[in-house]
Amino acid sequence: MRVITGTARGMKLFSTEGLETRPTSDWTKESIFNIIQFDIEGRRVLDLFSGTGQMGIETLSRGAQDCVFIDNRRESIAVTMKNVEKTGFGTRSVIQQSDYMAYLKRCRPESFGLIFLDPPYGNGMLARALHTIFHRDLLCDGGLIVCEGEKTDVLPEAEAPYFKGREYIYGKTKITLYRKRQENNDEDSSISG
Repeated sequence: MRVITGTARGMKLFSTEGLETRPTSDWTKESIFNIIQFDIEGRRVLDLFSGTGQMGIETLSRGAQDCVFIDNRRESIAVTMKNVEKTGFGTRSVIQQSDYMAYLKRCRPESFGLIFLDPPYGNGMLARALHTIFHRDLLCDGGLIVCEGEKTDVLPEAEAPYFKGREYIYGKTKITLYRKRQENNDEDSSISG
């Protein structure tokens, strides 16, 4: 795993041992960041189920304001800390070991401009996290949610002002985008292409 571009470009990141953490493949990560490249700079980012922290670190390298890294596994948090330290993003990072739902329930509304959701596959956590984000309104206007799940996952539609955008298939992985409409803006086609 390496940082693709930005201020930490080319830096190799530490990974976790064992099979409990499933890092996003370099090919999928590069594809995601090609899609969302204009939705990063200056944004507050949440990397929920952060694993090694590679997605949040990539946003910091590309100019995100700051990133909150959340994972419930001690080993993942330790690796994220090492990766954040190695890339020099410590002052722009908050790293917490926490259950994802407990964290989402204590966030302030409209806290983030970009949220990554990549939970363990096949247990309904992705849909539950989305429901909580919509219900608690944790995304700011124009904000984006990037979901990584199994190709066969059927994710929920969203209630206004949230809406479901495009889905992309990469092998056995499906990336689904959601956005919160800008206030006083009926159409936002920026995630349809």
